[in-house]
Amino acid sequence: MEYLSQECYGKLYTELQQLIKVELPKVKNEISEARDKGDLSENFEYHAAKRAQGKLLSRIRFLERILENAQILDASKLNSETVGLFRKVEMTNLKTNAKVTYTIVNPHEANVREGKISIQSPIAKALLGKKAGDVVDAQVPAGILRLQIDSITV
Repeated sequence: MEYLSQECYGKLYTELQQLIKVELPKVKNEISEARDKGDLSENFEYHAAKRAQGKLLSRIRFLERILENAQILDASKLNSETVGLFRKVEMTNLKTNAKVTYTIVNPHEANVREGKISIQSPIAKALLGKKAGDVVDAQVPAGILRLQIDSITV
């Protein structure tokens, strides 16, 4: 089961519909046009279109599996006492005194530029279950980050 926000579910559903209704027919048309050009053994356009179709079908199956197993969580019903999925965590890096804010999200929603980190990331794993005021050590590729949790909101 995958926990998704309503926003993420909507984006994935929209992408799936775009792939099925627009992209797949376009690739099938490209295959048909390439097939009409003759000998398939040396037809680069045909082989390229078939590869594109394979990638497209793989992405469609991937999205279908995610959406079939998705559980939409209403973030407003979550408590903000401990760090968990869909919580916004304000922290201070104790080494640099820099303030940072991240929202813990499903891997499909992660976008560091937007301040959304995957629940599977080293920082999120270190934060899970902790409370405001706790100090955690997160093992990241650059070393160990010592973070103090300033606040947790939903």
